[in-house]
Amino acid sequence: MKRRKIHCLNPISKLGTGLFPEEYEIVDSAAEADGILVRSASMHEMEFSENLRAVARAGAGVNNIPLDACAERGIVVFNTPGANANGVKELVIAGLILSSRDIAGGIEWCKKEKENPNIAKDVEKAKKAFAGHEIKGKKLGVIGLGAIGAEVANAAASLGMEVYGYDPFISVNAAWMLSRDVKHIMSADTIYKECDYITLHVPLLDGTRQMINKTTMADMKEGVVILNFARDLLVNDDDMAEALKEGKVKRYVTDFPNVKTAAMEHAIVIPHLGASTEESEDNCAVMAVKEMMDYLNNGNIKNSVNYPDCDMGVCASVNRVALLHMNIPNMIGQISAILAATDMNIANMTNKSKEKYAYTLIDLENELDDLTRQKLNAIKGMMRVRVIR
Repeated sequence: MKRRKIHCLNPISKLGTGLFPEEYEIVDSAAEADGILVRSASMHEMEFSENLRAVARAGAGVNNIPLDACAERGIVVFNTPGANANGVKELVIAGLILSSRDIAGGIEWCKKEKENPNIAKDVEKAKKAFAGHEIKGKKLGVIGLGAIGAEVANAAASLGMEVYGYDPFISVNAAWMLSRDVKHIMSADTIYKECDYITLHVPLLDGTRQMINKTTMADMKEGVVILNFARDLLVNDDDMAEALKEGKVKRYVTDFPNVKTAAMEHAIVIPHLGASTEESEDNCAVMAVKEMMDYLNNGNIKNSVNYPDCDMGVCASVNRVALLHMNIPNMIGQISAILAATDMNIANMTNKSKEKYAYTLIDLENELDDLTRQKLNAIKGMMRVRVIR
């Protein structure tokens, strides 16, 4: 059996790479790799070799990967939703408390007074400047109820907050995960108008880019606290700086430092630590490696961001063929006609689509010959034909 070669663009936890069996090999060159594991390294300027079949991002965000360029080459891109959810959730809860009580200011005061022989006495007077509020009983709006948002909502509810959750695209699994104490509402406007704290947990899309801006903040309570541990560009930085200066927003807690956020008055800027825990990195690596192996070994797709999910288990027939193609009419008809013309008998077949792209997985009772494979590859809109076994 041909050894499968994997290249790591970033250091990947050994708990993940240690799952690869003997027929897999970690290689130094991306050009010879069947699969690439990546965390934060940018792949936008990379040239992809004909060998590359899959990219697995050990994390949720895929802004560092050219998704369409990969799809057009028949390269499946995976991510690991939920693998780092607990790590991010814990930091969001920390952000809620840091924004409610001036803990950071109090710590800085202690550092400045470290040489003061009367610090124990002076602290009783000084601490009044750092007094804050408890989060219990306050209203928290969670925008986005995926793996992380749902965990944040549940944790906040268990801490006694009144939690409102908004997600028009909530999945059945996410809905089952939600505590019954979380109020699922149908409009983000309700969160803007009623909540003391608002936390963002949505992907960066055209519809969410700069969703927190001058207009939406005008609808919010005076002294609202906004937390962003999702994506940098969900918030208009210029509008946020002005809202903080005017006091409309009391605190902005962000996990995304840049030249504007780092200079904002009343902002708590954290150096992108959301998923920076050993446990999160281990979980993401394990999940990415399992997704990669299932695709390379069996053709199954789970948690792809550019191709549809598809699972036919382990092949029990002579051949399994994976076809990655455009989602256009008559594609299945053309595939079936070519196979029928060469007396190829289909034992099992499934076809799934996702926006522009589609995936067809076929188990054959005959061995696919080179000529038939060439004819399948020649179909207009076909990106790749893989004979898996």
